[in-house]
Amino acid sequence: MIRTLDLRGQAADYRTVVPRAPMDVEHAVELVRPICDAVAERGADALREFSARFDGCEPADLRVPAQAIADAEAGITPELRTALTESIRRRRTVAEVEARAELLRAEPAPGAVVESRAVPVDRVGLYVPGGLAPLASSVLMNVIPAQVAGVPSIAVASPPQAEFGGLPHPTILAVCALLGVDEVYAVGGAQAIAMFAHGVPGLCEPVQLVTGPGNIYVVAAKRLLRGKVGIDAEAGPTEIAILADDSANPRFVAADLISQAEHDPLAGAVLVTDSVELADAVHAELAPQVDSTRHAERIRTALAGEQSAIVLVDDLDQGLDVVNAYAAEHLEIHTRDARAVAGRVRNAGAIFVGPWAPVSLGDYSAGSTHVLPTAGCACHSSGLNVNSFLKHVHVIDYSRDALLAVADVVETFAAAENLPAHGAAVTVRRCQLDEGSR
Repeated sequence: MIRTLDLRGQAADYRTVVPRAPMDVEHAVELVRPICDAVAERGADALREFSARFDGCEPADLRVPAQAIADAEAGITPELRTALTESIRRRRTVAEVEARAELLRAEPAPGAVVESRAVPVDRVGLYVPGGLAPLASSVLMNVIPAQVAGVPSIAVASPPQAEFGGLPHPTILAVCALLGVDEVYAVGGAQAIAMFAHGVPGLCEPVQLVTGPGNIYVVAAKRLLRGKVGIDAEAGPTEIAILADDSANPRFVAADLISQAEHDPLAGAVLVTDSVELADAVHAELAPQVDSTRHAERIRTALAGEQSAIVLVDDLDQGLDVVNAYAAEHLEIHTRDARAVAGRVRNAGAIFVGPWAPVSLGDYSAGSTHVLPTAGCACHSSGLNVNSFLKHVHVIDYSRDALLAVADVVETFAAAENLPAHGAAVTVRRCQLDEGSR
């Protein structure tokens, strides 16, 4: 069901040991280009056309009526309401801590002040997938950090569903209601990203930033329209890596590999271990656990794909080298002294420490973000958080004497770059002061 790669006694480029699932975004860009152009040119008519073609239904209202959002909230069970509100509370608690960074102020010389001020983006468009699974959890993962950052205008888009009369999934609408978001669009795919980027007269004002996961066509639209609008990331298929030693519980490890494979046939599931006994035990656990799941065929496809493997290593040090090179979206640590081992990880979207912190906890209710960098981008990028919705602006406030104290430095530097007018902007001020003192 899942292959084994033996790296014991080998030195390798660990970045390529476990390849990711193929994802040709450039090819998809050319496929979505006419869709995005049509939305820019024909607006709502194009959105309706693409809904009928790609979603199999044409919503009566592209903007979801307020009553439909309220009805969706009223329709959830008490148990689901409790689960949603608790997950919202935990994510907001963490986001509010993220936002506590005070105004940064430096004084490199007397009278010379530089402040770094955080300013929220004016308007954001948040995309919520509705394909293989209606990711209602993505609503709170996108909306809450934007709200805590102080974004004044928030819009959500999610594909219309034929079985719900052309509305997005009711749980998605219910979470919007619980979060106080009333601007929701029954628009999916690349056309939703184009709607946010270009705006549609009489329907949706353009946004400055688009966030949220999606399929390859959503990713391609983000790449195509980047610059016209800001984006969070180009998210690929989800992935989990688990670093484990012989102290790990094979039943837990197998369950966690399966949990991410459930997302998508292209999902990556990787176990890195120095224990052959654990590897064998996990192999033995996978088949019966997969057989008992609802999405067994999807999971088997993901586990059998080239993006998944059990990787055998000599020791924990080599294992850390492998997982740091892989830079997983989600990384679980199932080892002795797991917290200390986690402290040695440099590259991961999120790190889950020990046997009682499975990735699915982070997907819903840990309080952490689940919108995370994929495809190895965790080596340079962070997950979606409050700072994703903030612009950091330097405010420079120098007194006269502070400028004069550094004037020679600026003039000399400007001359070295052959930009004399830059230096003159300082010199003219010195001359003015000299003239005034006579």
